[in-house]
Amino acid sequence: MISYLEGDATLPVLRPAIVAHICNNWHGWGKGFVLAVSRRWPEPEQHYRSVQSMQLGTVAFVPVEQQLWVANMVAQDGYGRDRLRLDALSKALEQVNTRASELGASVHMPRIGCGLGGGKWSQIEPLIVSLLDVPVFIYDYHNVADKAAATVNALSKDGISCDTGWFEEV
Repeated sequence: MISYLEGDATLPVLRPAIVAHICNNWHGWGKGFVLAVSRRWPEPEQHYRSVQSMQLGTVAFVPVEQQLWVANMVAQDGYGRDRLRLDALSKALEQVNTRASELGASVHMPRIGCGLGGGKWSQIEPLIVSLLDVPVFIYDYHNVADKAAATVNALSKDGISCDTGWFEEV
């Protein structure tokens, strides 16, 4: 079962927990959700960079806090757009499910594979539903500027004029 939340996937609502995300197999760490992971904990990136060879479909479970692990799932072949490999993601999710079951943990993640990996949520969500039989929380993170822009767009569609000079991206 998936629960959708608005917020930051690096701040799981329950413990024990696994924060899962997708990595590539070319040692490229520096864009997307990994930036949020690295801001919160140095260990997942350190582990990722220390591994000599990364095979698609493998997962490293990195302890970061009491009853909290980050799952570095290798499911992207290289870096750049459209590099997500659904077969590798399936293998990785099976491992996440096994570990979460062993730990009595829930799984927390953003909409994995839909950003830099180029995947479609309509393909990824069914994999998660079919492969994870533990509580899963999907986080949609929206910053203040995004919310303000959405409000302006909604009001504009209703014919209401808005001065957008009051907010800026930070």
